[in-house]
Amino acid sequence: MNAKKIAIVLLLAALAAAFFIGMKTFRQQEQAVQENIVRAEATRLVRMHSPVLGAQNAPVTIVEFFDPACEACRAFYPFVKQLLAQYPTQVKVVIRYAPFHTGSDQVVQLLEAARRQGQYEAALEAVLAAQPQWADHHQPQPQLAWNALGGLGLNIAQARADAQRPEIAAALAQDVEDLGVLQVSKTPTFFVNGRSLPSFGPEQLAALVADEVRRTAAP
Repeated sequence: MNAKKIAIVLLLAALAAAFFIGMKTFRQQEQAVQENIVRAEATRLVRMHSPVLGAQNAPVTIVEFFDPACEACRAFYPFVKQLLAQYPTQVKVVIRYAPFHTGSDQVVQLLEAARRQGQYEAALEAVLAAQPQWADHHQPQPQLAWNALGGLGLNIAQARADAQRPEIAAALAQDVEDLGVLQVSKTPTFFVNGRSLPSFGPEQLAALVADEVRRTAAP
């Protein structure tokens, strides 16, 4: 390889390194800005109406901004369940709705109607399992999500009526307002005791949860 080619390779390597360093710096700055917003708007992170999975009094709170039509939310759900099983008394998950996809708001109404009959978690799992059937982003059919509830023993007629209750619409509207103020623009977005993930991934979520469990357990 002649000197000119070596110089080009070194230049490209330097540009690539600068790009990745720049992206990392940007991500860190973006994270710091969002965490400052969360601290300033702490009351918007968790609402009284929000569904809670796990121990109600757990010292570590994972807040998940969640869209039932989001494939990544579906993929993350087993990891979230694993964390709840790993820390049965230390960790809880608060679900906040971020219905970015068309029709997701209707499925949120379904989930909240099932919650009124004490079947929230079962309905959530059934809806996520059936997501490929109803959540086609080009041609969503949210009404098909109701088919997933058939084996749960719900009073479906009552659930369909409850799905239209104004308090469910009001809670969903509050979640949408909060995610806007908190600058949440994608799902799933996680906060662990108000801290955001340093980068996206299940390992990063597990590490942040483990750190908060240690912090809250320290004397």
